Amino acid sequence: MTVVRLPDRTEVPALGQGTWRMGERRSDRRAEAAALRLGLDLGMTLIDTAEMYGEGGAEEVVAEAIAGRRDEVFLVSKVYPHNASARALPRALDASLRRLRVERLDLYLLHWRGSVPLAETVEAMERARAAGKIARWGVSNLDVDDLEELGPALRDCATDQVLWNLEARGVEFDLLPFCAKRGMPVMAYSPIGQGGALLSHRALAAIAARHGATPAQVALAFVLRRPGVIAIPKAADPAHVRQNAAARELRLTEQDLAELDAAFPPPKRKRPLEMI
Repeated sequence: MTVVRLPDRTEVPALGQGTWRMGERRSDRRAEAAALRLGLDLGMTLIDTAEMYGEGGAEEVVAEAIAGRRDEVFLVSKVYPHNASARALPRALDASLRRLRVERLDLYLLHWRGSVPLAETVEAMERARAAGKIARWGVSNLDVDDLEELGPALRDCATDQVLWNLEARGVEFDLLPFCAKRGMPVMAYSPIGQGGALLSHRALAAIAARHGATPAQVALAFVLRRPGVIAIPKAADPAHVRQNAAARELRLTEQDLAELDAAFPPPKRKRPLEMI
């Protein structure tokens, strides 16, 4: 299985699992946890969650999924911007750890930039790392100028988690090259889009038919083909989990990529960072 190396040389799977929209309904939680466990069985051992998802509900789903399997999992969670201050971050982190039923996160991310100065958030992250509650920290939804603002602390930033898929390719112009030059992976959320519009595009259908694959697998293979990228699609249905795992075997040809570029043109100039 393809792996991605973090700045501290830790290797993680290039294909992980997202949990956005999980934990919102208690009636769905058992099935959601089962889907995550299936993903672990299939080698997708990086799980990304956040205190925002289901207002902690997703973290509780993850706790159920990883019970008895903590050592297998690279566990990621995210802090709200309004909880990213020196005073609030420790409390938010402790609450996430309680919901997840773990003593330490492998990676803790600032979910997006808010009013708290980045320097203050970094200092709070470093204190949490020194206390042994997180192994490393990173950011999410930050653009190149935001990353540059980190200054020397950028070398300790493990990743930038951003929106990247065929419909949202702006990061290819500058953010992906910026991170690659510094050996910092990018974590792609919503790699197969939202709402089904992307997956109904005829270009994906044609390529999928040639490979005996699904449009979702084509969209995921497009992201996974790039070195230094971790994709975290969310799947709560066992069939979708298996399809995501199988996308690791799909190799897009030059013809496929040319057709995708024609249908979803890559950026030719700087675009504002997209996020959802």
